[in-house]
Amino acid sequence: MNYIFSDKISALKPSAIREILKATSQPGMIPFAAGNPAPEAFPVDDVRDITARLLAERPVDCLQYGITEGFSPLRGRIREDIKSRLSIGTDADDLIIASGAMQVMDLATKVLCNEGDVIIAESPSFIGSLNTFRSYGVRMRGVPMEHDGMDIGQLEQVLQSEKNVRFIYTIPNYQNPSGITMSLAKRKRLYELALQYGVLILEDNPYGELRYEGEALPCIKSFDTDGIVVYAGSFSKILSPGMRVGYALAPQEIIAKMTVGKQASDVHTTILCQLIVDEWMQRCDVAAHVENICGIYKKKLDIMCSGLAGTALRFEKPAGGLFLWCALPDEICMLELAKRAVEAGVAVVPGAAFAVEASDKINAVRLNFSTPTDEQLTKGVGVLKGVLEGF
Repeated sequence: MNYIFSDKISALKPSAIREILKATSQPGMIPFAAGNPAPEAFPVDDVRDITARLLAERPVDCLQYGITEGFSPLRGRIREDIKSRLSIGTDADDLIIASGAMQVMDLATKVLCNEGDVIIAESPSFIGSLNTFRSYGVRMRGVPMEHDGMDIGQLEQVLQSEKNVRFIYTIPNYQNPSGITMSLAKRKRLYELALQYGVLILEDNPYGELRYEGEALPCIKSFDTDGIVVYAGSFSKILSPGMRVGYALAPQEIIAKMTVGKQASDVHTTILCQLIVDEWMQRCDVAAHVENICGIYKKKLDIMCSGLAGTALRFEKPAGGLFLWCALPDEICMLELAKRAVEAGVAVVPGAAFAVEASDKINAVRLNFSTPTDEQLTKGVGVLKGVLEGF
């Protein structure tokens, strides 16, 4: 049989980078390439007790169909929470529960973009979102990152030169993969430019609560008096990625279209998981839990950064998040480093995996510190130092 695949999927091809990453599942491999929460960060006892209670007291609610927009009490609880903590959400906004924040990326592209339209993104940026955007046949334009976020001057140049820009995609807090936090001045200027050029902003904030130092900055959505920001939130990094519970807060017209798009995708996010999240928010000390996991991750970040200090890797310690972005000197090729690291038992992600455009010049690797144990971090850093000394 000669299988014919859609143009959208045919355009997504495996790369040499993905071939390198196949080795990361080998037994004993130290996982600096992952992005998973630490096992000790899961509130297992809370989830076990909540699930048992729900199945004993409300089994039909747990197992029956639900509405596409999401479990109404959970939607209301999230709206109250983000309004009080982040000052986001107006009467003109609505909220939909999604199957993880990745589904927000999919739904936003589905309802806002036609093939050939342009999406602007920070470069480098999260590969999962980039592949989602590409699968809809859009054209990607990357804007380089500076130490305090997207290069706003270059962003304006792209907005001036491109037609049919549908939205600007940004991860302003502890960006994946760079770890960079966008400054307040740039957040405000980004909003002004989007409004001036008539484009939307897709603000992705999966890491915002994982802050280890410094003061929290306001979300771009908190400036949104004009209905131009789609905000994506998630419980994956503070509760459980496996539950696949995220959400979008956006103008009502956009959420209405997302609802139709979701009906054609998965009908609704798993009801049992929505009920667990709702009960967790009601019954548990979420703030204390977040403070605890931030302590876990800060320690891991400190281990990685102190171990890599003085090596050929150039990095700035992030104030939060899960990743350390390490630039390499010209004489060290990131693909060769990744290959040698895997051969030595440490999996890292080559920076080119996060390129927005094929022409982007990236010679870096992304390291994750949340997944490995403290012992693996210490051992893996030692292995990496040995690999670097071999160049």
